[in-house]
Amino acid sequence: MMGFSVQFACWLLVVFALGENHLVSGGCSGKCCRGRDTNCLTTDWRMDRVHGTCYCDEGCVRTKDCCFDYFTECPAQDCVVSDWSFWSGCAKPCQPSVRIRVRHIEQQPHNSGQPCPGLEQRAGCREYRDHLGRHCGFNSGPAFITSMAFAKGRPKHDSYGNPLNPGFCVEFKLESRTPHCTVENRPHTLWMRYITEGFNVCVACEPPAMRNNTSSCQGDGQESDKETVLHWQAVGNPQCSGTWKKIQKTQRCACPPQHSFVFI
Repeated sequence: MMGFSVQFACWLLVVFALGENHLVSGGCSGKCCRGRDTNCLTTDWRMDRVHGTCYCDEGCVRTKDCCFDYFTECPAQDCVVSDWSFWSGCAKPCQPSVRIRVRHIEQQPHNSGQPCPGLEQRAGCREYRDHLGRHCGFNSGPAFITSMAFAKGRPKHDSYGNPLNPGFCVEFKLESRTPHCTVENRPHTLWMRYITEGFNVCVACEPPAMRNNTSSCQGDGQESDKETVLHWQAVGNPQCSGTWKKIQKTQRCACPPQHSFVFI
């Protein structure tokens, strides 16, 4: 009888040891791996209720062979990025150019979390002073335009607090445009899609695009008649350009928002 009891006790110890070892080795606790790692495995229940080899790497979500506790022990961590920086100055003075803002990654995605978004944005711009602070000289040429949203950041008062000239608006009828205007998909170029032949558009002439000595903007057509075909170009995409004819000059722009732009 004593021998049987000793054997039974030993058997219980073996079962307990095996069970304890199974609890330690099974599941994904402490075993989460990045990417696809075929060595990141254990033996336990899988999510499809099959007992056997299961994985704790990020790739198991795609191959559907994760251990049952993968999403508990290896929770998804989305990419985290910083806020956008301030916009840079224009890359080139006195001509249509680009400005840039950036953000950086604060946390890489893990365990099939959301990937990181774009870290750089570019938008069209134009500086009115050169690197030495001198006013740029403007030659005759096409009208450079951008979205009305750009004008929201323009100053309304000079450095002494005096109100600036509010400017004026010119209404044009679009005659033509290049197909490149509709293929841009960047956040700051989507406005170009609304430049459509046959539509009337309004373009505001405001400081600092307005030249003080003539109270005009480059390409505004003030000296042209209504039959003159004038040229325009979208800032931010040099391949987006076209022609229009002047309809009238008004005090304020009255076109719908998607058809309202500013000289730059």
